[in-house]
Amino acid sequence: MLYCILIYNAEAQFEGLTKEEDDALVAQHFPLHAKLKAQSKLGPVVRLSPSAAATTLRNDGSLVLDGPYAETKEQLLGLYLVDCASMQEAIETARQIPSRCVGALEIRPVSWFDAGLPEVAGQHTTAQPTAEA
Repeated sequence: MLYCILIYNAEAQFEGLTKEEDDALVAQHFPLHAKLKAQSKLGPVVRLSPSAAATTLRNDGSLVLDGPYAETKEQLLGLYLVDCASMQEAIETARQIPSRCVGALEIRPVSWFDAGLPEVAGQHTTAQPTAEA
């Protein structure tokens, strides 16, 4: 089963880092990447741009706002997509993410919805192609 591990933290904690400090912080993730790759359990890992670069589209589609407007101290900074046998294994994997990067981790099961996507780590898409596709 695929799980998404969402990494939340206060962006301000990382804003003033030098390139060297930021590179060292990112490098803390590499041992976990290597371990999960060796086990064929690692999917995409992404780091998001600062929330100030985000655009929010409201539900009715009529209002587009620049910047973050969630009322929270922590923002979504990045994510891991991992293939784990259970939620417990996904939790154990999340505990290996370097603590300096983490304010909170949210772990969610993932389902594929695009039948055009390739099979990933034994997971098939949940959507079926239509005759029109």
